[in-house]
Amino acid sequence: MDLDFWWLLAIPVAFALGWMAARYDLKTLLSESANLPRSYFRGLNFLLNEQPDQAIDAFIEVVKLDPETIELHFALGNLFRRRGETERAIRVHQNLLSRADLPVTERDHALFELGQDFLKAGLLDRAEETFRSLKSGDYAMGAQRALLTIYGIEKDWNKSIDTARQLETMGSEPLEKEVAQFHCELAQEALQQQDAEEARRQLGLALKANPQSVRATILSGDVDAAGGAQEAAIAQWLHVEAQNPAYLPLVAEKLLKAYQALGRGEEGADLMATWIDRYPSNDLLDAAYQHVAALRGPEAAHALARAQMQKSPNLAGMTRLLEAQQSTAEEPRRSELELMRTLIRQRTKNLPRYTCQNCGFRARLFYWQCPGCSGWETYAPRRVEPITAPN
Repeated sequence: MDLDFWWLLAIPVAFALGWMAARYDLKTLLSESANLPRSYFRGLNFLLNEQPDQAIDAFIEVVKLDPETIELHFALGNLFRRRGETERAIRVHQNLLSRADLPVTERDHALFELGQDFLKAGLLDRAEETFRSLKSGDYAMGAQRALLTIYGIEKDWNKSIDTARQLETMGSEPLEKEVAQFHCELAQEALQQQDAEEARRQLGLALKANPQSVRATILSGDVDAAGGAQEAAIAQWLHVEAQNPAYLPLVAEKLLKAYQALGRGEEGADLMATWIDRYPSNDLLDAAYQHVAALRGPEAAHALARAQMQKSPNLAGMTRLLEAQQSTAEEPRRSELELMRTLIRQRTKNLPRYTCQNCGFRARLFYWQCPGCSGWETYAPRRVEPITAPN
């Protein structure tokens, strides 16, 4: 009974203490709010209403009234940068860094923001110098990621590789795919300088970093073909099917030319027919159509186009099918087919596009690095058609 009595007594005491604590917190909050200038709340209101120009004016007034407010300096600098006023953003963050009493964490924050200002302004050298000064602390990994962006813009692939490896040691996600792409870029530079040995070395490093790098395999075939080793080039390009068959359209034309150079055109035609049956694709059909027509006649090309349309009907494939039918038709049927093909081609000539799976950027050419978001291997290696054509 005594225990129950004390429990009953403890309940109202705990309630009273909680009520007093809440009152104290409320008074503290009201007191702190009362000390803030009205301009601060006006600035917040403008931000919530998506009026950045008015918010900047309000926050500038607050900073004049209370120059010690670090958080408002950061908010003001970020607002300037988002508006494209990088010079003003740089001045705000430089003013923060000039303060002798700035804590280490806030100094690192200001340095990171200043680096972002320089990057946005296109001052890559100053941005690199700023980010390189952040060797440790909460902003070190973000600084390394920014450096990776800078080296990509500058096409300094050796520094990109070193930075990616540094990021991995700091605990970032694996970057094997990106590292392989950097080595491929170096290999392409070597090929342009006709340095096949260096190109092979870089491609070996690319495949070591990422054994599934389709680009490294394709470039290895290109190196062999340039050196006259057509058999070796064919072996490299055929390996793409095991890595990722979606990329076969990128090597179809190369393979057909290599087979023709070796006097094995029929073997190449058989391979294309097998791939089109196994992996229906307009891009594969485009690569094989003229080759098959020249080698085996228009009827064989017609059969190839018809089989493709039965498996994957689309407007681009329809133009090929009409072309095949037109080549074997007689007048006036041939004129009708020509009219139909012309109308469809005019309507669809700009439709098929490679589309970035990351940002949606669409392009007529295939890119290993998206021009829109700079992501690597974000393009699906087959062209797609929108559901509706543009007016």
